[in-house]
Amino acid sequence: MNALEKYLPKVAVEPITELLKLYHVQLKIVQERKTRHGDYRRNPDGSHQITVNSNLNPYRFLITLLHEIAHLLAFKKYGRHIKPHGQEWKYTFQQLMLPLLRPEIFPKDLLPILARHFKNPKASSDTDALLSVRLKSYDPQSDKYYIFEIEHGAIFQAPNGRKYQKGKKLRKRYECLELDTGRLFVFQPNAQVELIKTI
Repeated sequence: MNALEKYLPKVAVEPITELLKLYHVQLKIVQERKTRHGDYRRNPDGSHQITVNSNLNPYRFLITLLHEIAHLLAFKKYGRHIKPHGQEWKYTFQQLMLPLLRPEIFPKDLLPILARHFKNPKASSDTDALLSVRLKSYDPQSDKYYIFEIEHGAIFQAPNGRKYQKGKKLRKRYECLELDTGRLFVFQPNAQVELIKTI
């Protein structure tokens, strides 16, 4: 419980600790992974392990941890044949999150965005651009930009180390030219990149 105080909003520590105890979850707080905020796995001995990145702000940490606990509970209740982010998982995630959507836990400006998101939760909070951007406002200052923030034609470096030029906006995403290969790729508007050069 004491260890979790460093990572979670204070009022959420006790109920989350109780959940972890109730379902015998081994929680590992790990170094940042570029491709995921957390994951859940059932170990061969039947125990449950959840990992969450250590660099997440308290609100994203809480959402990520509940996302992974929802996998455990959905598989436990509905069986392992369900889709990982299907209706059963969405319902379970909603039920876990609803009691915590309170101003004692989340900032008031975040609550309406979370309420909208949890009407139909996505497989990743990063695919909800509005929620992702608002959650990032609680991160420490960084030299990264969102794709939607940089100007058309700007050169940027993606997390994979490759350099791109920002192109036109499609319906929701941005078409960008990879400079080394000349191939076109699409980026979510809330993809975080390092700005190299503006035009």
